[in-house]
Amino acid sequence: MREADVIVVGGGAAGMMAAATAAEYGKRVILVEKNDRFGRKILITGKGRCNVTNDCDADTFFQNIPTNPKFLYSAYHAFDTQDTKQWFTSRGVALKTERGNRVFPVSDHASEIASTMETACRESGVSMMKGEVSSLLIEGGAVCGVTLSNGTVLHAPAVIVATGGASYPLTGSTGDGYRFAEEAGHTVVPIRPSLVPLVSEDEDCRDLQGLSLKNVTLSLVDNQTGKTLYHELGEMLFTHYGMSGPLVLSASSHLKTITPGRYSVVIDLKPGLDEKQLDARILRDFAEFANRDFINSLSKLLPKKMIPVIVYRCRIPAFLKVNSITKEQRHTLVSNIKRFVVPVDGFRPVEEAIITSGGVNCAEVNPRTMESKRVKGLHFAGEVLDVDGYTGGFNLQIAFSTGYAAGLFC
Repeated sequence: MREADVIVVGGGAAGMMAAATAAEYGKRVILVEKNDRFGRKILITGKGRCNVTNDCDADTFFQNIPTNPKFLYSAYHAFDTQDTKQWFTSRGVALKTERGNRVFPVSDHASEIASTMETACRESGVSMMKGEVSSLLIEGGAVCGVTLSNGTVLHAPAVIVATGGASYPLTGSTGDGYRFAEEAGHTVVPIRPSLVPLVSEDEDCRDLQGLSLKNVTLSLVDNQTGKTLYHELGEMLFTHYGMSGPLVLSASSHLKTITPGRYSVVIDLKPGLDEKQLDARILRDFAEFANRDFINSLSKLLPKKMIPVIVYRCRIPAFLKVNSITKEQRHTLVSNIKRFVVPVDGFRPVEEAIITSGGVNCAEVNPRTMESKRVKGLHFAGEVLDVDGYTGGFNLQIAFSTGYAAGLFC
């Protein structure tokens, strides 16, 4: 017995987009979500504000997809960032664009995005069901439904798996989709945290705990090759375990594994000034504070919490009078400000990652329809796929684009 034309497993961004799209094209859809509410992970995105997408052109979008960008070409061009904006604004959500072309609801409430998607599903006729899918039903090389953990069996000739990754497990992203994919004969690229804080055993991080830096540049350097893997201007945060914040999260997506001594973060605390200009600025400050101790002469130049760390790194006596500082010592100060080096010793756990890198092998999925090349009628959407982007709304756009494609072609 067929209960529906399509069963969508997972009521997050990708799942709700897939369900609403399929229903709007006349399909009978059942959306199964194991959480007590739909869109739970949406509620914590963008620090609770929901960075819906990024208002950029196609070239910029793909530059911000480090993993399998070519796989997304068809899905993105069928439903791009402008389509996402239109989808929400046409449903009454006022949007605004902030720094870095990040798009947020004017209300600054992620709940508005989640509730709008849920309403779109309900109004298009989607049957919204609370329950946990335990397995897929596959017969003769084709999917034919799902089994729930309570024993209920639902039948449909198409199933869309949109269960998320393994990050933020309290939101329901516990890696179920990877198991479903493997049981269906798919290869799952080993998962790892991405957009995740970085661990550093450098004691300076603990001393700087809680310090947020804005308008700095962060470079991720491979010490073995000397190559810069990532370089960007923005914000970051020091923590008791190391570093976090937008720049650090984006940098983390360039690292697959971390070995001792291999990688360092290099922070330019004054990117608006070259070394010569910075030296001139320091000379002016020193002239103003000529009779002060060195440690008390940097208040105009650096955040209060950063001063003792910089002084220690320079190996200049803290209570040396400014008028006694040599040219060489001043150049050491310039160097430490322009190149504040922090070793990278590891990732925080995948549970703390914004997204999971790895997942269903994209070579085994049709990039236009999101349908499995191994099981007829089985589709994948969102983070369960081995595709991910940087911070800035790119990962939600992946969810919307792949969800739309799966819903359209299921």
